[in-house]
Amino acid sequence: MRIVSAQDIDSVLTFPSMIEALREAFVAGYHAPHRHHHEMGRAGVAAATELLMPAWTNDAPGKGAFLGVKIVSVFPDNGKLGLPAVQGVYLLQDGETGEALAVMEGKRLTAWRTACASALAARSLARQDASHLAMIGAGAQAPFLARAHAAVRPIRKITVWNRSEAGARALADSLADEFEVAVAPDPRAAVEGADVISCSPLSRDPIVKGAWLAPGQHLDLVGAFNLSMREADDEALHRARVFVDTDGALVEGGDVAVAIRDGGYSADKVEGDLATLARGDAARRSDQEITLFKSVGASIEDLAAAVLTWRALNA
Repeated sequence: MRIVSAQDIDSVLTFPSMIEALREAFVAGYHAPHRHHHEMGRAGVAAATELLMPAWTNDAPGKGAFLGVKIVSVFPDNGKLGLPAVQGVYLLQDGETGEALAVMEGKRLTAWRTACASALAARSLARQDASHLAMIGAGAQAPFLARAHAAVRPIRKITVWNRSEAGARALADSLADEFEVAVAPDPRAAVEGADVISCSPLSRDPIVKGAWLAPGQHLDLVGAFNLSMREADDEALHRARVFVDTDGALVEGGDVAVAIRDGGYSADKVEGDLATLARGDAARRSDQEITLFKSVGASIEDLAAAVLTWRALNA
């Protein structure tokens, strides 16, 4: 069994190849049961979450079948310790025998697949000429989201907002060699004028207001992964054509699921999922409409990333 590090993953993955691997996985229809989701209350600090996320391919025996499971934890207060909020490992197995093939560094695999899922959606939903990205949140996921979106649209300018100005400036500095970068004083200033707005701040309350959105914008919601989190308010949902990564976003994760639960939005208004977009069955209809993609994370994405990494390392 091989141990695959973050450095190994970075050495073989590219944003175009990962985006294409996700498209192929969603079109093929990998099997992905609902993830096991366990909240862990802790005295005096934010609750943590433990997730188990299995998936397997539908390849016939002898045709390169795979299965795998990600064990991932989310500790929202980790930033205070200088650690990423998301921790985890991925176990990749032979889909014919169950033999363990590799244990992969889960944080990096998650960062790649999450960003590229957003980019796969944006490839259908963002305007073709989108060149200005607003990055809301400056955590470990943010640089991956910025570069993934730039792989599918001609992003030249990035405006960053983060609760900590120091964090925003650190992200801006890390991207300055690739983009024109600015730090916004508040989230509204970041949103105004942007073509694509990508959010990953693990927020408990809505940050992006629907009233701020302008015709032609695409809103990418990534960070709110449970029912106690929100990144955008109900008005943002009502003003946009809404898509989700999987139907899990209708019952878990913030934003769409919370709005449905509380009666502020109806599930039948969601126009499709990532499989719909991957197949080309839906896309942006005009340069004036507002589009929204809500991601809660799917085990299909993890398996696609793990298989792509495994094949590249063994090529």
